[in-house]
Amino acid sequence: MIINLLKGCKERSEFCSDNMDGPPGNDCCSICHGSFHIPHQANCSHWFCGNCILQVWNHGSSLQPCKCPLCRRQITLLVPSRASSQQVHNPEASDILKKIEAYNRLFGSQSAGLSQRVQDLPFLLKRLFRELIDPQRSLPFVIKARLYLAVS
Repeated sequence: MIINLLKGCKERSEFCSDNMDGPPGNDCCSICHGSFHIPHQANCSHWFCGNCILQVWNHGSSLQPCKCPLCRRQITLLVPSRASSQQVHNPEASDILKKIEAYNRLFGSQSAGLSQRVQDLPFLLKRLFRELIDPQRSLPFVIKARLYLAVS
């Protein structure tokens, strides 16, 4: 039964890559297997709780980006959901968002190899397209710049 639950959770997290505002309500974090708390989408399009993915990174080498627990690709960019980015007044959420920004500064600016850029392209194009269509979207400037430079 647990294996079926985990398999279903994984399939749903791969399915939700088209949803840019946040993970589906019936999805779960593939690390803690609970409801999402301050959800973030990685450059591989998988969703995680902000704190969960930070724990994965802290468990490994802090000098290298962590790898996605589902697909094992290096995570070079973590983008908060719209709801997460609006929780800056919450001290716990604000702390996690600051740590994610630091992670993005550390690993988002590294020059990725050609293969990594090709793998990231679908994710970045979807984000860029969504950004261009929705002028009300409020991604931080650093993330916007990373998206435009990665696509260029």
